[in-house]
Parts: sequence; C-alpha cells; structure tokens
Amino acid sequence: MHEHNNVERLIALFNRTFSAYNTRLIKGEGEPVYIPANETVPYHRIEFAHGFFASALHEVAHWCIAGASRRLLEDYGYWYCPDGRDHLQQKAFESVEIKPQALEWAFSLASGQPFRVSTDNLDGAEPDRETFTSNVKSQLLTYMAEGFPPRAAIFIRALETEFNRPQIGEHSLMECAA
Repeated sequence: MHEHNNVERLIALFNRTFSAYNTRLIKGEGEPVYIPANETVPYHRIEFAHGFFASALHEVAHWCIAGASRRLLEDYGYWYCPDGRDHLQQKAFESVEIKPQALEWAFSLASGQPFRVSTDNLDGAEPDRETFTSNVKSQLLTYMAEGFPPRAAIFIRALETEFNRPQIGEHSLMECAA
C-alpha cells in the first residue's frame, strides 16, 4: 500500500486509540514537535516530520514514555541538542534515545514497516551505529520479556490489528532491518 495511505491510517488509528488523552497525531511540515493544549488549540499535538511514517512512529514512542507532567510541556520539557554534536553530546543523545527507538522498532514490527536506528548527527561526530543498534535491540528484547510501557503496549496491539500483523515476538526481529 502507498506510504501516504499508511500514514493516513496511522494518524486515524492513533487519534481513535488515544482519544481519551485529548492528544492528536498530526502530519507536520517541518521538524517534529510536541505541543500541549493551550488557549488556541484545545488538544495536545504530536507533530511528526514531513508526513513520514517512521517519524510518526518515533514521535509516538516519545509520547508513550513521557509522564503526565511532561506531557504538559512543549517537547516534554526536554532540551534538544541539534545535529552537529561532538562525541560526548552524541553519547548523551544516544543514551536518551535507546528507549524511544526500541519502542519505534516495536511499532515498526507491529505495522510491518522497515526500521533503522537514527543517530541523527549528519554534521557532527561519527556515531557508532553498530553499538547504538545493539543497545536499542537489547532494550527492545527487555521490553518484549518484561512488558512494554502501558500506552506503548496498547498502540502495538492496535497497530497489529490495523495492519493485520501477528503479535510481535523475538522471531519478528529478523523481519526488520537494523
């Protein structure tokens, strides 16, 4: 199925599944951002980059990890160090990206989409993609063994149903490009 149709299905699925959270998944035109409800817009918005399916999954992963108080802050109150990071900044970036990228990987498996870790540092220090991928995979296996965060587990089941996929398991990892 065409990427655009899958993106529209994904948006509708998220918005339907999490309507009780007053949060909507929105195709953005620029960089991804989370914007809490305010006096202008009465619902929280997860805006993903340029209509890309993978970006939507990644941004939903961050939302699934953020606690209730963080979901009241723009971009969950986190400061983002942009592309061009040095080695220390890149290590710090990767350490906080392991859990959301493990969830993104699970979401990719549940929707039948390819996954590739994102080191997001094209103009900075050369990242150790192999080690980072291994760390993300290890976290994914931990989630699979011990359980996913509650909203992530709900979304995984919704994705599997929507995209007619079997429940994810360790065998599913072979389907996904790392």
